Amino acid sequence: MGRKSIRIPNIERMQLTDIGNKGKAVGRYNERVVFVTGGVPGDVVDVQVTKKRRNYLEGKVINIHTSSPDRVKAKCQQFGVCGGCKWQNLDYAKQLEYKEKEVRVNLKKIGHVTPEKFHTILGSRQQYMYRNKLEFSFTNNKWLTQEQLDSGKEFSERRGAGFHIPGFWDKVLDIDICHLQPDPSNAIRNFVRDWAIERDLPFFHARSQEGWLRTMMIRVASTKEVLVLIQFKTELKAEREALLADIDKVFPQITTLQYVINEKQNDTIYDQEVITYSGPGFIEEAMPKYSEQGELRFKIGPKSFYQTNPLQAYELYKVALDMADIQEDDLVFDLYTGIGTIALFMAEKAKEVVGIELVPEAIVNAKLNAANNGIDNAIFYDGDMKDVFNADFIAKHGKPNILVTDPPREGMHGDVVQLLLDLEIAKIVYVSCNSATQARDIGLLAEKYTVRQSRAVDMFPQTHHVENVVQLVLKA
Repeated sequence: MGRKSIRIPNIERMQLTDIGNKGKAVGRYNERVVFVTGGVPGDVVDVQVTKKRRNYLEGKVINIHTSSPDRVKAKCQQFGVCGGCKWQNLDYAKQLEYKEKEVRVNLKKIGHVTPEKFHTILGSRQQYMYRNKLEFSFTNNKWLTQEQLDSGKEFSERRGAGFHIPGFWDKVLDIDICHLQPDPSNAIRNFVRDWAIERDLPFFHARSQEGWLRTMMIRVASTKEVLVLIQFKTELKAEREALLADIDKVFPQITTLQYVINEKQNDTIYDQEVITYSGPGFIEEAMPKYSEQGELRFKIGPKSFYQTNPLQAYELYKVALDMADIQEDDLVFDLYTGIGTIALFMAEKAKEVVGIELVPEAIVNAKLNAANNGIDNAIFYDGDMKDVFNADFIAKHGKPNILVTDPPREGMHGDVVQLLLDLEIAKIVYVSCNSATQARDIGLLAEKYTVRQSRAVDMFPQTHHVENVVQLVLKA
């Protein structure tokens, strides 16, 4: 006979003391750590336990007895339901403090290193409306909040457009206003949703895989150019053409309008044909050069990776370039180069920059961006990093004086780390969006490298995510 689960009652008057896993507040109950959604360190709260594990509990705030001095009023009416901005209730100065703490703790506990110099975290000038890209999902069964359920009202219209509820791949919260992306983002999303509802057109249902209107991507560049891509599950030609024509008419600020007919089960467009309805098929993002003499311009299509906070991306790259301290005779390698943003940013200082990236389309864009910016000392290669970046590659291009690496969240492959140790490059600058895997890799590199500097950069205000830049110098 199976052992019965012991129900833990609500925890009353818990003192929250810190920030822990995935940005959740932390308290203690019967010598077990409790990760609390909706809490702020300094709060005294009642907690409903939602998950039990051997060594910890998870829960959510159901009542606040004493508010932390660091608690602020959330800007968004969807806060607490939408999973996009989980720190809106935390003072921004404290957000920065906890992000910097995460980086320091990970380097020490995971990497077993302490940089010679920790620079103060670089905060974002914009705490809202900073994203240049958002992706919305359409649904025929929108999520009803507890407030809506308690109202006793009947909600016969269940179509909506917004973000997925955290932990539910098939649940979407309908949104009228999102404070993450500048205009005309909200107006475009609401127009498309309302247009389709007025014509009684079917929205996508994730479980049954039925419906027509599926997802929408909106990119808004700092140049004010706007790209919109709508993903349909099936082709309803007359309805599609009518919708796209009306979008084009109502929003002249949209410079590229595209669509995809995606009949497969997942929403990813990277293996799909993107069809351009109007415009050149891309937008241009502008970034000042490091010297601040002129600017770089980057062509960005629907499949391109580009930092989603463009103003802060410039600050991030400045930090990286300051740590690289490139001289005019230096050969620089840029691993995981994407569309070449960091490589082209460094090119004005270096003799030559060599970029490597997994995604072939990104390298096509990197080469175009180099040509369009008149940069002839940057070359790019595509392929899996562990396969391309090897001894033969070094024999062909030479050993770099400086290497910059900006890997995905998983960090660098072990073979890449080993090659870096074997090459003994004079200086490495490690840019990361995951300080845990960065610390792991740096712990391995510490065998031959001194960790000189570290600086966190906040690219994602109102969330627990943080970028970090570390300078490593070869030991004498």
